[in-house]
Amino acid sequence: MVKIIPIRKSNPQDRTAEKKYYVQAVATGTVNLERLAYLTSHQSTVREADCYAVMLSLVHNIIDALEDGKIVKLDKLGALQVAVRSEGVVDEKDLSNSLVKKAHLNFRPDSRLRDMLNNLKYQLLLKE
Repeated sequence: MVKIIPIRKSNPQDRTAEKKYYVQAVATGTVNLERLAYLTSHQSTVREADCYAVMLSLVHNIIDALEDGKIVKLDKLGALQVAVRSEGVVDEKDLSNSLVKKAHLNFRPDSRLRDMLNNLKYQLLLKE
């Protein structure tokens, strides 16, 4: 169950408008690669150290592929792709690499993850 809390925010486009309450998801902890390796090893015949080594290798290979401009498809999980934010120019002759302001990752979840998002249950946490 995903925990949500109320947050009161103003409208950034109209600072004079009345503040409204919105809900925001809050994390209840983290799961790292070491924990995932432990869990995976207990669901299979593979040892924890081997699972962890494979996961670290996977991360390394994902980074290499993304740096090469490839889309990384992780079947049943989704796809990762590098995207950039840039400045705009009027004339094509003014284009250059220096227009890139920031790189980020786009993640497109697979259908199982999209279904999970559509079927989440929530618990509102209110201050007492």
